[in-house]
Amino acid sequence: MPSHLFADRPAQPPEPASVDALISQTRRLRGDVDAVRRDTVVDDDDAQGRWQRALCDLAVHQLDDLRAHLGQLKEGLPPAPEPTGFPQPAPETVYEAQTRVGSAEWNLLTDEVTWSDELFQIFGRSPEAGALPLDELGSTLFSEDQPLLTAWVTACLVDGKPIDGEFRIVRADGRVRTLHMRGEPVLDSDGCAASMWAVLRDVSELRRSQRAVRESRDSLQRQREIAQTEHRLAVELQEAVLPPWRGSLRFPHHDAGALDVAAHYLPSASSALIGGDWYDALELPDGSSMLTVGDLTGHGVTATSGMAMMLGALRGMAMAGIEPGPLMGWLNQLLENSVQPALGSAVCCRYDPARQVLSWAQAGHPAPLLFRRGTGRCLTPPEGVLLGATPGASYGQAEERLEPGDLLVLHTDGLTPRSIEFSQADGIERLLALAPRLSVARSAQDCVRLVVEEFGEGEREDDACVLVARVGG
Repeated sequence: MPSHLFADRPAQPPEPASVDALISQTRRLRGDVDAVRRDTVVDDDDAQGRWQRALCDLAVHQLDDLRAHLGQLKEGLPPAPEPTGFPQPAPETVYEAQTRVGSAEWNLLTDEVTWSDELFQIFGRSPEAGALPLDELGSTLFSEDQPLLTAWVTACLVDGKPIDGEFRIVRADGRVRTLHMRGEPVLDSDGCAASMWAVLRDVSELRRSQRAVRESRDSLQRQREIAQTEHRLAVELQEAVLPPWRGSLRFPHHDAGALDVAAHYLPSASSALIGGDWYDALELPDGSSMLTVGDLTGHGVTATSGMAMMLGALRGMAMAGIEPGPLMGWLNQLLENSVQPALGSAVCCRYDPARQVLSWAQAGHPAPLLFRRGTGRCLTPPEGVLLGATPGASYGQAEERLEPGDLLVLHTDGLTPRSIEFSQADGIERLLALAPRLSVARSAQDCVRLVVEEFGEGEREDDACVLVARVGG
């Protein structure tokens, strides 16, 4: 900060037209930022939205400061308000809000103290009360900030070091303000400090906005770390629960009519959305086979833990010989009594290779697709509502006789997502249109690959599972 005593000549005021242009630009920019701030919708749980809003608030405060400073640069110091004899009101006036910069000079030779009108406003003091001497200035500071100011002033007056720091004051009206002080000594002809000159800026709103930005940024970072941890746990839980086999399975191994089974999990476009989709195929003690796919509502650890519970119960009941229809009823009761309520859809099939009969039940789930000799159709679904939706619901069971070479496709509804342009029925039609290509595929794994190529390339909002079973001959 150049000393005004050693200036070669007075500073030339800027051209009013150039300052007007800067003020206009600042006003337009402030309006644009304010528009962005108004359009930022903030929910209680939206840490990123709070962070964006805090950044906008900080930018608005800084632009308000800039416009006020440019206005002072154009017009000079405002006239001192006429004393009214009335006490100052507690709420901050418009003049106080805009007057954030004041100056002071403490003459060490005459003990004269000169404060600008703005500095009186910043400290909440009336000009009649007089300016504070340098040794009394610290009485307005927070106790923990007083040693800082003492050290700065001592270094400035003794060693000639400039002051550049911040401290907090408590005004007479009880309001706490944060001030940024820049000052330096004014030297006499012998090089000794004759006075100290300083500019003090009220940065309370600026620091409050910066603090809000930091807090919202830290909150956003914590939420991201929590989300990453939950995502990792969900992935690990999903990998532990879903069948470990890859490629094709054949069972029963000793039967000529064995099923050739393959399945695939398709993640959503956002890898953070790990859902409760499952698939499974299991050889049962009586020589039959269990096939199932399903989906629980929700995402993350809650959905995958619920999926683990449902799939474990389904496997146990299937091994115990419970038929698909009653099995769905037990799953519904399990979901009703779970700690974390949810809804689920599922289809469960039991294939008897000796009779070549498929018994199956569904709970609000897309029906299996049967492909035979180059054509495909949806199986007619028996009665069944979503799991967890209706207490004591009963679930029907249907049977379908299969032939060697028949192909079954089970999938969750995320495979054929609905949108404005396409309904779920359109997705089913796309699956059925694959019949000619599926009929010439060499294995269930090749069939899964065809389905994934058809539905797995684009962006999907939800994850999905597909399971294919081909009847041997």
